[in-house]
Amino acid sequence: MDVELVKRAQQGDEVAFASLAVAIGDRLHSIAVGVLRDVDLAEDATQQALLSIWRDLPQLRDPDRFAAWSYRLLVRACYAEARRERRWSPKLRVLDRDAVAARELEDVVRRDQIERGFRRLSVEHRAVVVLHHYLDLPLREVAEALAIPIGTVRSRLFYAMRGLRAALDADAGPAAREMIR
Repeated sequence: MDVELVKRAQQGDEVAFASLAVAIGDRLHSIAVGVLRDVDLAEDATQQALLSIWRDLPQLRDPDRFAAWSYRLLVRACYAEARRERRWSPKLRVLDRDAVAARELEDVVRRDQIERGFRRLSVEHRAVVVLHHYLDLPLREVAEALAIPIGTVRSRLFYAMRGLRAALDADAGPAAREMIR
């Protein structure tokens, strides 16, 4: 991240902030989708996070830490959206059975099983999994982004993976369990 751009945005430069928002917006949105598992909720959380970033940017002490700080604000916005939207409704897409090869159909079933297992996790557990496994952030950076101790990150990651395995076991048995090992 361009530190000079962050510093200019901290001083109220709207053009600099717009450049920052463009630079990080897609990444924030993909994190939010990973955590919330819903595109509409993720859009709301991303928008709220960008508003919080703009509002709180002058208080950021270390511009070098902008990325971790922005992840923290995004995850907080995701938590708030998750609290607002407790109910989940499946988003179904009808597939033409003849057009889909057997292998592709198996892949769809596997992804669905993993998705259902992931949705059973708490939003706090999903946040740790997304930041660590999807963004490849080291545990230390996940702890910093979430403003929690590294031991809590390790614990949440352990219980999230255990919960995902249990959900897959309950849904599909051994075939699904092999997918997340």
